[in-house]
Amino acid sequence: MELQYKRILLKLSGEALAGSRKFGLDYEVIMPICRAIKECADLGVQVAVVVGGGNFWRGRSSGAMDRTRADHIGMLGTTMNALAVADALEEIGADVRVQTAISMQQVAEPYIRNRAVRHLEKGRIVIFGCGTGNPFFSTDTAASLRAAEIEADIVLKATMVDGIYDKDPHKFPDAVRYDSLTISDVLARKLQVVDATAAAMCRDNKLPLLVFDLSQPQNIVAAVTGEKIGTLVLPE
Repeated sequence: MELQYKRILLKLSGEALAGSRKFGLDYEVIMPICRAIKECADLGVQVAVVVGGGNFWRGRSSGAMDRTRADHIGMLGTTMNALAVADALEEIGADVRVQTAISMQQVAEPYIRNRAVRHLEKGRIVIFGCGTGNPFFSTDTAASLRAAEIEADIVLKATMVDGIYDKDPHKFPDAVRYDSLTISDVLARKLQVVDATAAAMCRDNKLPLLVFDLSQPQNIVAAVTGEKIGTLVLPE
């Protein structure tokens, strides 16, 4: 099977890991995702993963809490998800490492770029937790940052819709899906794909972004083998 990409950064939302429960972890959802990730690794793709934390905590749900503290709680949520995904991957025989941007050495490795690359070169799946380690930055920004640092070929953003639309397809039945766009299109049209910081980072580092539907986990494999799925966002 011919590979389209050798090294990928897969962005998983926390909400996707919760499934229909909307909160916590649903292993009936997680296991098929992990099997698809392992299949990619078995094909020879170097796989890095960034996970969100929205299934445990969202900063906007914190009310009057200090924004920095709320974001730190969110980072801990991403670590719980990273450990859960790592555990599921190990259960099916994958070799995995978790690295966190905030030091918690009894739980995971600290994020060290060269060590992460070395793990990838050895065929290990690397999961990045804690976002960038800084408040005010989303896990989408963390995904684009880590992708640039490890020199990934593409950012794969797994979502609950099958691409990018001109408006919310859940609210508007006449919404039109784009097959391809540029980052400038995304920013100019204010399409709710990734935040502006993440989009600008992809553009500045010439990183393509593929947005696709995770409800069919095999789409991850389809993406790395070059099948036409989702919406491809080109740097320019």
